[in-house]
Amino acid sequence: MDLKMDAHVLLSLVNTRLRNDHASLEALADAYAIDAGELEMKLDAIGYVYDAKENCFVSGPKKD
Repeated sequence: MDLKMDAHVLLSLVNTRLRNDHASLEALADAYAIDAGELEMKLDAIGYVYDAKENCFVSGPKKD
């Protein structure tokens, strides 16, 4: 998974992989040997944050 791809395409790909293949952001990051923090920063730049309870990136501020 290339974190340099268009952020909106990356968002779609990541949420699909989280839904279908991985139980957490950390599991996805390990599987693709990517930095979870870097991914979160890239998607935060377009207004999306990781919701651990829902296991997907959602629009808006982080939920407690």
